[in-house]
Amino acid sequence: MKNTERLTDREWEELASILSEEKSKQSEIYSQFMAEDSYDTEKHWKNLKKMSSKKEINVDNAWNKVHARMEETSDIAETLAGRTIFMRSTFMKIAAVTLILLSLGSVIVYLNRTGNLSKKIVATTGNDQTNLKVILPDGSSVFLNRNTEMSYRASFVKSGRNVALKGEAFFEITSDVNNPFTVDAGTAKVKVLGTSFNVITNNPGSAVEVFVKTGQVMLSDSSGIQNLVLDPGYVGTIDSKLSRKTLNNNPNYMAWNTGLLVYNGQKLDVVFKDLKRAYDMEIIADDPDILNETWVSQFDNETQDTIIRLICLSFNLSYTKDGNVYHLTKK
Repeated sequence: MKNTERLTDREWEELASILSEEKSKQSEIYSQFMAEDSYDTEKHWKNLKKMSSKKEINVDNAWNKVHARMEETSDIAETLAGRTIFMRSTFMKIAAVTLILLSLGSVIVYLNRTGNLSKKIVATTGNDQTNLKVILPDGSSVFLNRNTEMSYRASFVKSGRNVALKGEAFFEITSDVNNPFTVDAGTAKVKVLGTSFNVITNNPGSAVEVFVKTGQVMLSDSSGIQNLVLDPGYVGTIDSKLSRKTLNNNPNYMAWNTGLLVYNGQKLDVVFKDLKRAYDMEIIADDPDILNETWVSQFDNETQDTIIRLICLSFNLSYTKDGNVYHLTKK
C-alpha cells in the first residue's frame, strides 16, 4: 500500500468498523484501502462469520498467542516521545488483522491506544451460530446464542468482572465473593457472585430478561431505582417502566442451549414457537386446525429436516420449504 503511514489509529479503527459492517462503505479511507490492499483483508474478515460455532474458545489464551507472535517481529512496537505506536508497516498491520481473525474464529480483538495498550475482546455469533462457548479469564463460561455479542476489557478481574451483552447468553460464573460478576445488558444490569443464569437483551420493547438456574441474581435497571432479587427457577424482566418476576413454568426455556425439547401433550402452536426459539425453524400451518394437534414426544438435538418429517409423519401432513420457512398442509 502507498502512503499508509499517514493513517492514524482512529482511521484504522474506522476501517475495522466498516469491515465489520458497522459503518457505511461510503468512505474515502475505505476506498483508498481497498484500492491498495493486496492481502484480501475484507475476505478474511467476512470468513469470520462462517467459522464453526461449536468450537470452544479461550479468548485470553488466543490473544496471548497472537500477542507473543507479534512481539517476535522487531517492527511491532516503537516508543516515540512517550507514545506507543503499533504495527508501523503496512504488512504488519494487515498480517496482524489476518492472524487475529484466523486464530480466534468468532472472537475479534480490538486494540485502542490510550497512552497504554488496552484490549477490548469481543465474541460474536451470526444467524447460523449457536452455543458458542467462551471461557473468561476467571474461569467462568459463557454460551452465546445466535446473533449475540459479548465484550470485556483486558483488565477483566483486576478492575472488576464486567462484561457487556447484546443478544442472549447463558452464564456459568466462577464464585468470587470479593469480586462480583456484572453483566451490562444495555437498559439493565445483572450482578452475581457465583451462579448460572440466562440473559436476553433483544426482547421487544428493549426489556431485559433473566432466568436463574442456580444461585442468586440481582437485576437492576440502568438508574438503579428498580431492583429484583431472583432465586433459582425465577424469571425477572425489567424495562424503563416496570419490573416483575415470575416462577418459570416453561420446561423448554433453555432449549436453545441444551437442544432438548420435551412435550407431554402441548399443542403444535406451542411446539412451533419453541422450535423457532431453539432451532430457528419458521413453521407455518396453512390450515389453522393443524395448530390444535398435540405433541407427546421430544426433540433432542435433531436436524431441522428430521423434525419436520417426524411432524408430517405423525399427523399425515406434507410440507414445502421456502427459504428458511416450512409450510405445512394436510394430505
